[in-house]
Order: sequence, then C-alpha cells, then structure tokens
Amino acid sequence: QVQLVESGGGLVQPGGSLRLSCAASGNISSINAMGWYRQAPGKQREFVAAVRYGGKPNYADSVKGRFTISRDTAKNTVSLQMNRLNPDDTAVYWCNAHLWTSVLREYWGQGTQVTVSS
Repeated sequence: QVQLVESGGGLVQPGGSLRLSCAASGNISSINAMGWYRQAPGKQREFVAAVRYGGKPNYADSVKGRFTISRDTAKNTVSLQMNRLNPDDTAVYWCNAHLWTSVLREYWGQGTQVTVSS
C-alpha cells in the first residue's frame, strides 16, 4: 500500500510564503516523478510543478519565478516552496507521484488547503 502524505498548507497573507511537503511511503521500488497540482474553487484541477528523476523541474507559467519544487530521492519526498503568494494561488494542493511498486501507477495525496487572504 502506497501513501502520499502532504503537510504545510494554511492561511497566509498576500505576498507571503508557504512550504508544502509530501512524503511517499509504502512498498515503493522507485519513483519516476513527483509533483503538485491544485484546484481552486469553481475551477478544474491544474498542474503546478513536477520533477522527474534525473530531470529538470517543470512549472506552470502562473507560478514560474515564485514557486520552487525540490525532491529528496533518498527520502521519497517532494517539497514546494511558494513565495510571493497572491489570492489566485488559493486552492487545494495535491501531491502527485508516478512510481513503481510491482507496476507503474499514479498516486495522489489527500490534498492540503492553501488560502491567501488578508
């Protein structure tokens, strides 16, 4: 059984920062990629950032220059440092991973709320 557990969401003022973390656990052989998606109220879920093993990070245009994704391969964790947050960043953020157990599958965390408001 594989689990992705997120932490670090919360309420922050515009211009502030938050750091999200996600830890993958379970019978994991290897991880191809880990990343983050988000869904704002009334909108569809959208890609935020991801990093493949041995590859460069990818970012949505809306967060480039403000968000930084990092991954600790040894610990099976991924973090998202979010700076210069604005109200448009308010959403539920989900951790996502493509990883191998006996098969390659996609997994999702439970989601964590990020609210940017004064």
